[in-house]
Amino acid sequence: MQGLVQAMQTQAHTQAALQAQLEAQAQAPALVPQEHGHGGPSIMEQFKRMAPPSFKGESQPLLAESWMREIEKIF
Repeated sequence: MQGLVQAMQTQAHTQAALQAQLEAQAQAPALVPQEHGHGGPSIMEQFKRMAPPSFKGESQPLLAESWMREIEKIF
């Protein structure tokens, strides 16, 4: 019987924590990308200007890894 009580207490604690998390998220401002609202280029346009290497769909792991390294250099 005590195990059941303990399980119910744990569930109540978890539910309270989740509720607090949901309330905090509801109060936080949503981070939605703006469509050029700031007057500058979009993130995608900035990325394209960096001339990233294109991925050709290679199935060879070494070629895919090399492409990933080149992309990581941008960041």
